[in-house]
Amino acid sequence: MNKPMGFGGAKGDATPPLVLVPKSPGTAPGPAAIRSRKVWWIAAAALAIAVGVGIVWWLSSSSGNIQYTMAPVTRGDITRTVTATGTVNPVLTIIVGSYVSGVIEELQCDYNTEVKQGQICAKIDPRPYQTVVDQNKANLDEAKAQLAKDQANLEYAQLTFDRNSRLAETNAVSKDALDNARSAFNQAKAQVGLDEATIEQRAALLAAAQVNLDYTNITSPVDGVVVSRNVTRGQTVAASFQTPTLFLIATDLTAMQVDTNASESDIGGIKEGQKATFTVDAFTKRTFAGTVTQVRQSPQTLQNVVTYDVVVSVDNKDLALKPGMTAATRIVIDERHDVVRVPSQALRYSPSGQGPARNAQARVFVLRNGKPEAVPVTVGLDDDSFAEIASGALKPDDKVVIAETRNAAKAVPTPRL
Repeated sequence: MNKPMGFGGAKGDATPPLVLVPKSPGTAPGPAAIRSRKVWWIAAAALAIAVGVGIVWWLSSSSGNIQYTMAPVTRGDITRTVTATGTVNPVLTIIVGSYVSGVIEELQCDYNTEVKQGQICAKIDPRPYQTVVDQNKANLDEAKAQLAKDQANLEYAQLTFDRNSRLAETNAVSKDALDNARSAFNQAKAQVGLDEATIEQRAALLAAAQVNLDYTNITSPVDGVVVSRNVTRGQTVAASFQTPTLFLIATDLTAMQVDTNASESDIGGIKEGQKATFTVDAFTKRTFAGTVTQVRQSPQTLQNVVTYDVVVSVDNKDLALKPGMTAATRIVIDERHDVVRVPSQALRYSPSGQGPARNAQARVFVLRNGKPEAVPVTVGLDDDSFAEIASGALKPDDKVVIAETRNAAKAVPTPRL
């Protein structure tokens, strides 16, 4: 008996036929869907963590403890100063030069030599100038001899004229002879006057030559100390166009001055008689005191910066200060003694969440029941460290707030997702 042939099977095969069934909607998701859901959950968890951290930070910052830095209200001095840099110089420095040219024959002064007025410090070879003096002296003697000769001639001419005048009265001589005698007498008188003028001229030339000879001795014009020597023995000094500087002599090193350069923004507050202090690099632990003695009107401009020379006089009896030292100067332009004062920082403090005062009234803050409370004040002198309280409800025992800091509150646990 023959078996029926199945679908797709060989003749006589008993295997049942393969049937294809489509997927139903409730079937399990594939790998792509699973990955998409994981990414979504990760993003949601990150967002939740960020929100939690923000909430914790807000809670801690809003509920944290505030600590205030306090400063006492004190009584003391307030000093406002202007700083400037200057140079220490002698009050008066004399430049000693040479009026004549020549070779330095002697040198008797050196650095730090104490000299007296009229003391010879150097000597130029005097021989060329001595020769000129001798020549002019001889010319003067010649003029004097000529005067004596012409005076004798004048006497003879006067006698001749007088004789002819008497003879002319009796017609013993001609009128022409009388006129010749008169002319000779007048000429002799004029010659004597010329000789006298020549003598004065020769005497002036001799005096000028003597002055040049005297200038070969280089002398100190004042009492002082030699602070600079610019010449050596055997050096030729040429004074044809300008006087060469041979020595610098400081009149008195026990009285010095500081030439400072004050800026144009500070010069308005500087006046003569104000106190000043300064330091020099040679004595870092010593402060020198002086007084403003001059505010010079001549401006100095360097790279479009205008400064004015302010002279500060200082006593230097111990000779500690040397010419040329650099001085860091502080000039006191205003000061107050024994006044109520607060740190300048207290006037700039404002509690968190509050802006500066809307009006021009200054204020400071004091703690009232643990919170800063504004106290209006009137500010006087301010030196950038302390400010004078001219009026206000403050007394030296009070304390003002100058700063505040926040301490974070206890950490709030982050909720687990």
